Amino acid sequence: MAKYTYNLEKQHAKGKLHAIERINALCDKDSFYEIYSAARHQCTSFGMESKDIPYDGVITGFGKINGKKVAIYAQDFTVQGGSLGKVHGQKIAELIDKAIEARCPVIGINDSGGARIQEGVDSLCGYGELFFQNVRASGIIPQISIIAGPCAGGAVYSPGITDFIFAVDKISQMFITGPKVVKSVMFMDITAEDLGGVSIHSQKSGVAHFRCETEKGCYEQVRTLLDYIPHYYGEKQLPRKFKFNERKCAKRIGSILPEKSMQAYDMRDVINCVVDEDSFFEVMPEFAPMAVVGFATVEGRTVGITANNPAGIGGFLNCDASDKIARFVRYCDSFDIPLITFVDVPGFIPGPEEEQKGIIRHGAKVIYAYSEATVPKVTVITRKAYGGAYIAMCSKHLGADFVYAWPKAEIAVMGAEGALEILYAKQMKDPAQAQFVAQKSEEYRQTVMTPTVAAQHAYISEIIEPAETRERVARSLEFLENKKKTAAPAKKHGNIPL
Repeated sequence: MAKYTYNLEKQHAKGKLHAIERINALCDKDSFYEIYSAARHQCTSFGMESKDIPYDGVITGFGKINGKKVAIYAQDFTVQGGSLGKVHGQKIAELIDKAIEARCPVIGINDSGGARIQEGVDSLCGYGELFFQNVRASGIIPQISIIAGPCAGGAVYSPGITDFIFAVDKISQMFITGPKVVKSVMFMDITAEDLGGVSIHSQKSGVAHFRCETEKGCYEQVRTLLDYIPHYYGEKQLPRKFKFNERKCAKRIGSILPEKSMQAYDMRDVINCVVDEDSFFEVMPEFAPMAVVGFATVEGRTVGITANNPAGIGGFLNCDASDKIARFVRYCDSFDIPLITFVDVPGFIPGPEEEQKGIIRHGAKVIYAYSEATVPKVTVITRKAYGGAYIAMCSKHLGADFVYAWPKAEIAVMGAEGALEILYAKQMKDPAQAQFVAQKSEEYRQTVMTPTVAAQHAYISEIIEPAETRERVARSLEFLENKKKTAAPAKKHGNIPL
């Protein structure tokens, strides 16, 4: 510990922990062992030949979190600004390679000024080797990034490849180019916080998956996440202890849907009535609020939850919501985490803004992700399921194993009003035809929109009461526990519409 004590005050003055303090705060007590501590740079340009940079600015090693092994590294901003040179990058790349072999998660604590300019292309070599290992590890072991300071230039791309990014209020910043470069190139004055602060990436860009108020709170959240997810592809997790008040939740879930179909409600209320008590751990809660994703347990076993949320812009799918859902579905499928999808979606959001942003391409990601996923997939339609969005949200047609619908579910190309405006446009404009329009509207609801029609065509596995949802989901997952992947046509890989 002695060799890390210098410059602690610098970090503390900024309200930040030192790299070794961060590692010790995250790992179980006395479990961390450093490797490559003697590594040094080999640069002899611009005065670097006389600089001794301890451990080349990054502490690497392995330890335990919640009793399970992890690989971990932390950049030290007090040593050459945490800048990444060739050796620095190679140390991290080697650690990731070892984590792949050891089958354990890798956690990176990023606090760096970016590429070490003095090393020129060698620093880019360090980044390149790091990125390559990030991609190799993807889908084999979980990769978690903690942004605990500035993260600029090439430094943002390693976190960008990883599975989950944690950011901390007031100390985390991520940007391709900092405010000084933006000013010199674009003649724009902007603060680091407005350019790439936590609120930007947790609410607008969707780069950060978790926003934390403090470093301590951040490390607690990382430890919680690691309790939910498999630590390597193929790990069979043992069920955790759980609580569930069946009577209380059955009563509550039956009263969640509003009387009027246009009224909003929070889908999290439904989720919390189905999963184990206090087990829902939401991912990206501030980004694209019309969609909800996260982990939970059902009878002690981890599941991935995806849902539309009528409380957020009616639950429409837009570009951001599509990306949020598709990426989460692909993560869960990568690590064999079963998926539960709660559907209440009036469609893909219309209008020129979303069309110009590429809603067709982004929406296609959801279809691709669900179709590609081979894990157990259980879908519950609570209310609306219209048009292409009905198909996209893990319908039977995209390979859902079981699809359940509540009695008030509406499954159709569109709602009654929209359908009548196309089918009976003239009559809709004529006040004298009001009775005829009302009659046709009711006819459409009873003969087209009812879940009975979909059930008769075997698109719905069963129409169930809300109070039955938990039991149906749990028994379905139990039945699908040993589901095997079906043989796919020979190919290298598909081409998701990125």
